[in-house]
Amino acid sequence: MLYFILQWLESAFSPPGFQVVEFITVRATLAAITAFLIAMVIGPRVIDWLKRKQLGEEVRTVLNPSLVDHSHKNGTPTMGGIIIISAIVISTLLWGDLREIYVWLIVIAILWMGVFGFADDYVKTVRKNKNGLAPRMKIIGQAGLGLLIGNVLYFHPKFAETRAVTDLPFFQDWHLDYNVLGNLFMDGADLGWVLFIPMSVFVVTATSNAVNLTDGLDGLAAGVSAIVALGLVVLCYVAGHAGFSSYLGVTHLTGAGELTVFVSAMVTACLGFLWFNSYPATVFMGDTGALALGAAIAVLSLMVKKELLLPLLCAVFFMETVSVIMQTTYFRYTRRKTGTGKRIFLIAPLHHHYEGQGMHEAKIVTRFWLVTVITVLATVLSLRIR
Repeated sequence: MLYFILQWLESAFSPPGFQVVEFITVRATLAAITAFLIAMVIGPRVIDWLKRKQLGEEVRTVLNPSLVDHSHKNGTPTMGGIIIISAIVISTLLWGDLREIYVWLIVIAILWMGVFGFADDYVKTVRKNKNGLAPRMKIIGQAGLGLLIGNVLYFHPKFAETRAVTDLPFFQDWHLDYNVLGNLFMDGADLGWVLFIPMSVFVVTATSNAVNLTDGLDGLAAGVSAIVALGLVVLCYVAGHAGFSSYLGVTHLTGAGELTVFVSAMVTACLGFLWFNSYPATVFMGDTGALALGAAIAVLSLMVKKELLLPLLCAVFFMETVSVIMQTTYFRYTRRKTGTGKRIFLIAPLHHHYEGQGMHEAKIVTRFWLVTVITVLATVLSLRIR
C-alpha cells in the first residue's frame, strides 16, 4: 500500500529520492524494519491480552518426567504466533507489489495455516482439551493449502513456462521435469500435475508439521525459522533476478523477487518475537505461529523451485521429524517382536533427547541455531557448487 502511494508521488511530482521504492532491496529492507517494529510494539499488548484471557499453555506430561520436566512453564501465554503473523502480513501489504500473484499466494498461505493453528490453540486453552484440534482437521488444512498452491502454481497462466520443472540441487542448469509420465508414456502430454500437486501437498504438510514438532523449547522454532528465512531471502532474490539466476543456472521466475519483501519481514518478525520468546519465555508461539511459519517456508520453496533443497535448508526441522518417525517406528516394531517396546532416543523429538541427557535448554537452542546457520550457508553455497 505504501509502495503504491510512494510510487504515485514519484510519478506525479518526481520528488528527489522517491524512485528508490522501485528497488526490491529497498522495500525488503523497509519491510524488515517495519515488521520488527510492529512485533516490538504489539508484542507486550498481545501478551497482556493473552494473560487477561488466561490463554496459557498447559504443558503435557512427557513420557519420562524425571528426565524432562516443563511443569514450570504451565500458564505461559500461548497463541503468540499472532505477533509474528501480524508483523509479516502488515509489512508485506505495506511494501510489497500487490499486483504480483506471488505476494497474494504467500499471504494466503500464512493466514490459512495461522487460522488452523489458532483453532488448535483455542481448543487447548479455552475448551481445555489437551489434544487440541483433531489431527484429521490439521491434515485437511495442510492438504487443502497444498492442493490450492499446487493447482495455482501449475495451472495459472503466470507460471505456464516453468510449472512442470524444478531446480535440481548441486547440478547447474539441470532441472527435474514433473511431466516424466507424459514424456515417457503419453507422447509429451501434459501430466506434470499428477506428480507436482501431490508433491505440493506433501511439502506443505511435512514442513508445517516439522516446525510444529520443533516448537518445544524457548526460542527454538522462532530462532531456527529466522535463520532459515535468511536463506530464503537469498533464494527468492536470486530466482527473481534475471542476471543472478542466469549466472547461477537456476530457473528465472519473473516477479518472484517480490517474495523477498515477505521473507525479509519474516526474518525480523521472528527476531522481534524472540525478544519475548527467548529463555525464559514470556510467550509461546503455539500452533498459531508454528503451523503458519512451516506453511510459509514450504510455499516459498515451492514457488521459487527449491523444494528439493528443504532437507538441507531446514535440516533441524528435518532431524526433529526424523527422530519422531524413528522413535515411533522402532518402538512399535520391537513391541510387536518382543512384547516390550524399545526406544532409540530417551525422548523424541530430538531436542527433548538432549534435555534428558541433562543439557540445559538454552544451550540446546543455541546449538540448534548454530547448526541451522551452517546448513543455510551450505544451501546458499549449493547454488554455485554445480
